[in-house]
Amino acid sequence: MIRTIGRRVIFLLLSSLISLLFVSGSVFGIEPPSPAAYGVRMEQAWIPMKDGVRLAATLYMPDGAESREKFPALLEYLPYRKDDGTAAGDYPKHAYFARRGYVSVRVDIRGFGASEGAPPEREYSEQEQVDGERVIWWLAHQGWSNGNVGMFGISWGGFNSLQMAMRHAPGLKAILAIDATAELFHDDVHYVDGIAHIDEFELNMDMAEGWTGAPEYTTDEKVLGPRFETPPWSLLYLKHQHDGPFWRERVRPLKEITIPSFLIGGLLDGYRDNVTDMLMQASGPVKAIAGPWNHTYPNEAEPGPQIEWRNEAVRWFDHWLKGRDTGVERDPRLVIYMQHWHAPDPSLANVPGEWRREDVWPPKDVRASTLFFQPNHLLAESASQVDTHQLKYVPSIGVEAGFWWGELLSDVRPVDAFSLVYDSAPLQEDVAILGRPHALLRASATAPLADWFARLSDVAPDGTVTQITGAGINGAQRDSMSEPRDLEPGRVYPLDIEMHLTSWVFPKGHRIRVAISNALWPMMLPTPYSMTTTLELGGGAGSRIVLPVVPEHGVVPPAFSPPEPSEQRTDLKSEGFPWPGEWTVERDEARHRTTVHWKGQESGEYPWGKEIDYENLTYDADDAHPETCSVRGEAETVFTLKGRTLTWRGHLLVTTDQKNFYYKYARELLKDGAMVKSKTWLETIARDHQ
Repeated sequence: MIRTIGRRVIFLLLSSLISLLFVSGSVFGIEPPSPAAYGVRMEQAWIPMKDGVRLAATLYMPDGAESREKFPALLEYLPYRKDDGTAAGDYPKHAYFARRGYVSVRVDIRGFGASEGAPPEREYSEQEQVDGERVIWWLAHQGWSNGNVGMFGISWGGFNSLQMAMRHAPGLKAILAIDATAELFHDDVHYVDGIAHIDEFELNMDMAEGWTGAPEYTTDEKVLGPRFETPPWSLLYLKHQHDGPFWRERVRPLKEITIPSFLIGGLLDGYRDNVTDMLMQASGPVKAIAGPWNHTYPNEAEPGPQIEWRNEAVRWFDHWLKGRDTGVERDPRLVIYMQHWHAPDPSLANVPGEWRREDVWPPKDVRASTLFFQPNHLLAESASQVDTHQLKYVPSIGVEAGFWWGELLSDVRPVDAFSLVYDSAPLQEDVAILGRPHALLRASATAPLADWFARLSDVAPDGTVTQITGAGINGAQRDSMSEPRDLEPGRVYPLDIEMHLTSWVFPKGHRIRVAISNALWPMMLPTPYSMTTTLELGGGAGSRIVLPVVPEHGVVPPAFSPPEPSEQRTDLKSEGFPWPGEWTVERDEARHRTTVHWKGQESGEYPWGKEIDYENLTYDADDAHPETCSVRGEAETVFTLKGRTLTWRGHLLVTTDQKNFYYKYARELLKDGAMVKSKTWLETIARDHQ
């Protein structure tokens, strides 16, 4: 009896030990991520390009390393001026990685910030990518390097991480792309959903092309001239109004990405669809996280919940660049946040919901649930009798639905009031969706050009409407984004509007709402014809919505770490950020005119002086004359330096009639209030199915 009990105790102790080892990963050799074992030392370096131009780099070095230690490099490659524009935000990221045994490197692209040369003719230019390959080669061949390079970044830095992976840059072994996409025409900020879009980015970049680098901000014509004379990128983009070689030659198919890729996206970010596209199409290993965030890092996200991403990045790069088994190959392929209902609130601190893991995409347990539009404006599971609904085009509606497909919004009923709206009956149970809903329309217009927008919302019992997702389609691009064709007035076309990635739980007693409109301004510029559009209802092919329904609760993933304290530089300070800024709307009901005013501001303090940035946009629309709309933008950056004040200004004006865009951009530089340099671009550009 005593011997039996003893054996049982030993067995239980061994079982507990095995369980502990299993949890810690030791049985399988899983190693914890690299600890913060080093100090941080910042070094400035020049990286020579093949044509003799030098790119400026800041290297965040692991301080206190032994002379023979070798480290991987992590590259962030941007135009946003490492010595002033992003300096405050760069340090918490790059110092974190340096302390954990990486040489973390921030490089200004050619013609921006401290780098030499003139700006390329566009974003993601061939020159930028060729230079990027050279930077990666240089990093892989430094004396401190172990030969392995990773890339990471948010937005632009995520875009070119994907692009360098597509080019199979030698030495590049893994990437981490945050809030990024490879769809430069359909998804980026110039043509959202293939429809013309103008926002704060154009103001910022068109003026920034003319700046010189900190801390000198030289006005020497040899440096200033080539930058200041560079044509504004927004002019170039307005000349390429549909998909094709101009947009496609910068990227390759996602299947070309064969190296390991870690993606982080936000369900309130305009680039979120790339996360699931990569899961389905990339050839290399993919790991992804999608939280309820806008265009921001997850540890700083508003709304939350916030999570720490830098430790996940270290686990990722440790595995692929240091050869340490941190278990990332056994991680969920996708961890995504299932959003629960919340009232519309632009100031929401945290989105209610829960994390779930999905190891295949689309989710293995997803089912398509079809709801048909009914003549009485309900949604139902069965097709209705044949009917038609008409909608008068009102160009100025949409501001309450946002400035791009994301962000927290107020109640969207003001937009719904000018849309065709279809509601389900009150739900008898909770309904969860995860994926990309499809609005399948049969539609016609009385004009040769029309856009259609479909928005999915949650209607609470008290009538409150929370927008969940949506998308638009340019009717001329119904068959091809690269070969747009006029609509034949009165002809019915099948349209598939694939909405942007979302998750949501509709509570019992709420209604599902689909709203269809032909304008979503100022997110999209209006089409130029007065018209009426028609939806066909009824029968199996009648207008309907297909929802990706999943079980409400999924498999629970490992918990994320909460945000860690971030190291900050004490020699500089940054406040504010232009986006999302503030906006107001004015409506002149007698004249059928509407104006939206937007403004944003930020500032910085540096050892050599102060910077303050102002931006504003004014959008005008005329419901009686949809061919006449305008966008006016003003940007100003003031550098207060020792013994002088430099002011860069940019003035953008885009107006329209039925046939043309009329473009004007002026760039100015003032010293102590006196004009030093100015240049204006003025062009008429034919509308090409926009």
